[in-house]
Parts: sequence; C-alpha cells; structure tokens
Amino acid sequence: MSRFRLLTPDAQYPDDALIERRTSGDQVDWDIYRERSPDNIPADVLGACDAMVVWHEMPVNRAVIEKLDRCKVIVRAGVGFDHIDLDAAAEAGIPVCNTPDYGTSEVADHAIALMLTMRRGIGSYHRNLMESPRGGFDHARAPLLGRLRGKTFGVVGLGRIGIAAALRAKAFGMRVLAYDPLVSRGTEIAAGVDRCDRLEDLLAESDVVSLHCPLTDESHQMINAERLAMMQPHALLINTARGAIIDIDALLDALRNGTIAGAGIDVLPTEPPAPEDAIAIAYANGKDPIVGERLFLTPHAAWSSPESVADARRLSVETAMLYLRDGTLRNLVNAPAQNRERSVA
Repeated sequence: MSRFRLLTPDAQYPDDALIERRTSGDQVDWDIYRERSPDNIPADVLGACDAMVVWHEMPVNRAVIEKLDRCKVIVRAGVGFDHIDLDAAAEAGIPVCNTPDYGTSEVADHAIALMLTMRRGIGSYHRNLMESPRGGFDHARAPLLGRLRGKTFGVVGLGRIGIAAALRAKAFGMRVLAYDPLVSRGTEIAAGVDRCDRLEDLLAESDVVSLHCPLTDESHQMINAERLAMMQPHALLINTARGAIIDIDALLDALRNGTIAGAGIDVLPTEPPAPEDAIAIAYANGKDPIVGERLFLTPHAAWSSPESVADARRLSVETAMLYLRDGTLRNLVNAPAQNRERSVA
C-alpha cells in the first residue's frame, strides 16, 4: 500500500489531528499547521503533500497552488470554498472537493436562534438585566419583540441549509418564501415553500430574511443599501452564509436609520474584523445603542458544535483518502484538467 503525506495548513482543532490520523490510517503522515498566511507554510511542506485538507482560515491562492508539486486533491473541511482559487487548481489538474454533509443542522438552528434572540427579546432582556437586575426586569424593554406565527420567512438560497432553515421556520407557523435562481423548479414544491423569481420581491414581502447562498461574483455585496431599502422597516436580516454577501457599512446605516429593524450576523467580510472596521468599533465601545438591541454578532460559529467539528474532520479526510486510494471523487466543486501527471510514489 502506498504511503501518503497530507497537509492541513489552518487546522481548527486543538489536538494533534487525532480524528484525522484515525480516519486516514497508519499509511499517512500528517503536517499540521495553524496559520492564516500562506507565507508561513514552508515551500517544501507544500511541495511534499499528496493532499491538502483545508479549513477557512488561510487563502489557497494561485501562488500556493503553484507550489503543490505532488498534490492530488484539495478538500475543504466545510462547505464554503470562496477562499480557494478553483480555476488555478483546475488548471493544475487538482480536484477541489468540499464537505457539505456536516453542520447543516447547526447552521439552520443558528439562523433560527438569531431570529428568536431578536423576536423574543432574549438579547435585549439579557442586556437590560445585566445593567440592572431590578430596573431591567421589564418585559416591555425589547424593541424587536413580536409574534412569529403568520409572519413571512424569506430564504435566499434553497440548498441543504436553506431548506433546513425553511422547515424550522415552518414549524413556527411561518410562511416561507425562497429565492434561488440556481435550483431547479420544483425544489420549492418538495420543500413546501413558495418560490420568488426576483430577490426584490422576497425582500419586500419578508418579515425575516435569512441568507443561505454561497459567495460568488454575483452574490458579493448583493445585500447593499439599495436592496436594504426594499425591506420592510420592521424586518430582520440574518446571515449565516458568507460575510461579503452584505455591505456591512450599508447594513449599519440601515439599522441606525430605521430602514430595517434588526440584524443577526454570524459572518463578516474580514474575520476577525480589523480594529478600524465599523462593526468592530460598534462592539468595542460597548455603548453603541444598536449593539445588543438591533444588532447581534456571533463569531462565525453557526457551523460549530462538538459533533459538527468531528464530522467535518472525519468526512473531509475520508474524501481525500477515497480519491488517493481509489480515484473516486465526491463533492467535486471544480473541473480539473486531466493532462497533468502527478506522482504519488
């Protein structure tokens, strides 16, 4: 049996790849790093790996891919792959795969939790009671409080997570609208939701808008000042997808101006935010009136649970080893050229 070397440049776990080593077996050597910058990964380590299992912390750009002399496959331990240069990998003959079968429940749960935090006043009550257990003991001090039953939940992106979020919203008695020009017609029928052919219609009709689409050229800052203005003044916006789908400065303006009522955000364009970023400033001073009342931020945690982390680790390694040992690809997200020979000896 051939021996392989696998590289994880940006590991998101504290141990010495215990799950990864157990999943890959004894015929695999591992190089584990916890870096954000490709410059911190030695060139000889990049050149020696037969496969990369990557998280979301480090960009896998063309410069990195050009150093992958032996790499047969890149596997994303997660769903989103906008930080990987798919074209460069395809040109190099390297398939890129993701791991879509983990974390679906967690992300959908998190989207609903952000909605409940606002609509049931949980964040506001907590903040008020922290400031004064007596003065804050007042059910009326929750500006976004409201009934969910009978309201409209708009899902942007009707993939696995979008459908899971839609089903949860339906359980609260909400009507669900969905916008996704990439899924085949009839998907909305199977999910039991109503389809919108225009994003603008969904934004105008929804009491809650939840984003579950990938980050692409088309979706980059798709939710901007113009589209925020299409939403209802009492509406909530939730993003557990990718940060750059929203123009964050426009969102903060919309919250402060009353264009929309509230936002629950798990992802940002830059993570963690730079100190000078507007959202970092809003949180850092602790006195911004929208924070904890109309704006709720979590640290790219929607996917996270002990079970989900374990699944991402195991399934991503299984995907890499399946290709290295059997030549079988699953969850391919690019179209690699077939004319480049790569040694696995």
